[in-house]
Amino acid sequence: MGRKRFTPEQIIGKLREAEVLLGKGQTVGQVCRKLAVTDQTYYRWRKEYGGMRVEQARRLKELEKENARLKRLVADLSLDKQILKEAAEGNS
Repeated sequence: MGRKRFTPEQIIGKLREAEVLLGKGQTVGQVCRKLAVTDQTYYRWRKEYGGMRVEQARRLKELEKENARLKRLVADLSLDKQILKEAAEGNS
């Protein structure tokens, strides 16, 4: 079975729907079947997105992308610095 990726907005919508269904007395298993996700996925989503609004989830994803970009930049600059250092030691 193929894997479907949900956007943060869709996940938050599904979590809100789950809260309503749980409030009506359904079990987590029943709610997960209705949402077409596994229990594990539901709990992972709740851990990551629980209590968030859509704007906050978008901002979180933007910050994660920016953080990854900056980490790559630091790694590249560290490598350049190491190469220059070794070249300078070779010229001495």
